[in-house]
Amino acid sequence: MVKIENSMKILIVKSIKFVQLIKESIQRIFPQLIAILVAFLLGAIVLIFTGYNPVDAYYSMIIGAFGDIYGIGQTLTQATPIIFTALAFLFSFKSGLFNIGAEGQFIVGAFAAAITGIYIKNIPSPIHIILSILIGAFAGGVWGLIPGILKNKFGAHEVITTMMLTYVAINFTGYLVNYPFKAPGWVSQTLQIEKTAQLPRILPPTQLSASLIIAVLLAIIINYILQRTSFGYELRASGLNPLAAENGGINVKRTMLYAFIISGAFAGIGGAGEIMGVHYRFIEGFSPGYGFDGLAVALVGGLNPIGIIFAGLLFGALRSGGMLMSRATHVPLDIVTIIQALVIIFVAAPTLLQYILNWRRNKS
Repeated sequence: MVKIENSMKILIVKSIKFVQLIKESIQRIFPQLIAILVAFLLGAIVLIFTGYNPVDAYYSMIIGAFGDIYGIGQTLTQATPIIFTALAFLFSFKSGLFNIGAEGQFIVGAFAAAITGIYIKNIPSPIHIILSILIGAFAGGVWGLIPGILKNKFGAHEVITTMMLTYVAINFTGYLVNYPFKAPGWVSQTLQIEKTAQLPRILPPTQLSASLIIAVLLAIIINYILQRTSFGYELRASGLNPLAAENGGINVKRTMLYAFIISGAFAGIGGAGEIMGVHYRFIEGFSPGYGFDGLAVALVGGLNPIGIIFAGLLFGALRSGGMLMSRATHVPLDIVTIIQALVIIFVAAPTLLQYILNWRRNKS
């Protein structure tokens, strides 16, 4: 009888804790949900003033994003690379760095993975896939290392260096894919990667690949690193108050350098996944700005790895659903961009402003 009573008490305590956790989670995301709702309401006003029916437009968007298997697959496909670049931005941001060069790291990682997939042959598929991803991560990490060294050695601001290196990456890979590695034909692209280097599709006939699984696992791993490891503590301490972290025995410069490298590697993995799972070759201009979207998604996701997954799904839905909305109602895709901007303004801007104010307060 005593054992039953103790078991009941433990069950009740666990139930109360679970309810409290759910309540705290709802309270945490409630402001974001309200902000997203307001953004869509303002988007409806824009649609009305431009002569379109917002009910028809939003209905078409929802159907395009979630109406059938193809829509769901395309939404997840669009969300996957944005999740990677958002995680890349988040990881560096936690150490107090503004790595806005995930686009360049993403592209360099994609190109490195493509070359690995093309020119390494006759090896088992699992090894080829892992090797291609690792090479993509290495290339992205090297591209992240450069601004890290420039900041540590010369004090160069990472916003400038990462932004400029993005354009270097775009133009450098553009040269490579147009000249030494160009496949026959008029399209600026490489040869197709070997079948052994291709990620499996997980929702045929859509382009959704196992890259999504990698992205979700990476988000879970990052959440664990940040919350449960000493390195994660050092990373967050360096970002919140570098001076106090230094006085506490943390090598802030080294921690920031590691953050740059790891952040770049995450973006590089995203680029590798896009090539290996969707395009099967490197194509000039294949990224419509996934790195820059990732910055917005990280902020909309509350700078939380798990929140980023859901924010990525939102932006993926806007991209895939916007295509059907444009076809069905003739609403310009620019309207979708306006809605995305409204979401960023109402959700992300206050979060970013608060972090900046806290960061400046801690530095002073």
